[in-house]
Amino acid sequence: MFNMHFLKTTRRAAASGMCAMLTLGLNTGLAQAAPRTPAQDTEVIERLQLRPGDATARELSALRAAVASQPNNPEPAVALAQRYFALAAERGDPRYVGYADALVNRFAAQMNAPLLMVRGMVRQYRHGFAEALTDFDAALKLDADLAGAHAWRGAIYLVQANYSAAAQECAALQRLQRPVLQGGCAGLTQAYTGQLGTAYKTLQLALAGANDDDQRLWLQTRLGEVAGWQGQTTLAEQHFRQALALGVDDGYLLAAWTDFLLDAGRPEQVIQQLAKWESNDGLLLRLAEAETLLKLPAAAAHTQTLADRFAAAKLRGDTTHQAEEARFYLRLRKDAKEALRLATENYAVQKEPRDARIVLESALADRNPTAAAAVLEWLRTSGFEGTALRALAQQLQPQQTSTAGGGK
Repeated sequence: MFNMHFLKTTRRAAASGMCAMLTLGLNTGLAQAAPRTPAQDTEVIERLQLRPGDATARELSALRAAVASQPNNPEPAVALAQRYFALAAERGDPRYVGYADALVNRFAAQMNAPLLMVRGMVRQYRHGFAEALTDFDAALKLDADLAGAHAWRGAIYLVQANYSAAAQECAALQRLQRPVLQGGCAGLTQAYTGQLGTAYKTLQLALAGANDDDQRLWLQTRLGEVAGWQGQTTLAEQHFRQALALGVDDGYLLAAWTDFLLDAGRPEQVIQQLAKWESNDGLLLRLAEAETLLKLPAAAAHTQTLADRFAAAKLRGDTTHQAEEARFYLRLRKDAKEALRLATENYAVQKEPRDARIVLESALADRNPTAAAAVLEWLRTSGFEGTALRALAQQLQPQQTSTAGGGK
């Protein structure tokens, strides 16, 4: 998906351009989110037990061996860093992002395009969007045909609701003759700007040209979301199930799918889906929501675990998970005021539909429609057609009238 000069290492790494369009707004890990740089190159940062059939462990072992044998060569380090980043997306474990960061930092004095790309990916993961854009710009100056840099820039612009800039990145991908990446970029830009029907067709066309399971998973997931935004729940479920059937671990897919199940009033299926994903904090949040709805004993323990992890993140000064924390306070702690504070702070940084939704839900619960003004303005100017968000906005209108008339 990216320039194959440095993204030919693994199947998951080759999908990083699609990962750009998928993962920016949903960092699902909380625990140990701060990077840890090994004290020396020989330090073991993690051991995965090698078991028969454990392809990931064998792959990491080979990549690490290549880095150890060529400590001054950035190419093996880039390959391993890319794999770490892909694992962070798959498993929702931000430690892997820290590992990638440590590898890239070894070559800070000799940054080339591949290293700049990985550093930009790490920075955007931590919501350092301005710094990430600088890295991707620098990478493009070194390699003007770097499709992945355009994909990541487009993803950042979408998160920032800078749709004209995102469209320019989509056009660049078209010039570079990257139809699947271009279709994903254009489809999302259309979806966010009042063209859900057109977006669905664009993503379908891109799916028809997809040539590996990672591309198919990404596109099926986004098609599921677009169909869901349109209120076409049967169609959305078909896409999510087709993505799941590919058998590829992906934290974003599981989050989108279980959100769909929760909205559909099917918490039992959420528990079945996420029973083995407690280490992924974003998925644990959804599991705890389902357990709470079903009044299961495990809900209390999982809620406390989440509270502890959010508290630890605050101690580290980590504010990259405010949308998830807002949802935690709204749905599990029933503290609408704190949820609204977190949601609006998050929305100042990232403005995707899921970010807008938690603002609207929190404002509605807190009877504070004024706090949702930025989201309501985004709905007006973008033309976003999502039925759930439009319904929430309509529910806020009576509160706006009440407030204007001397209510809260």
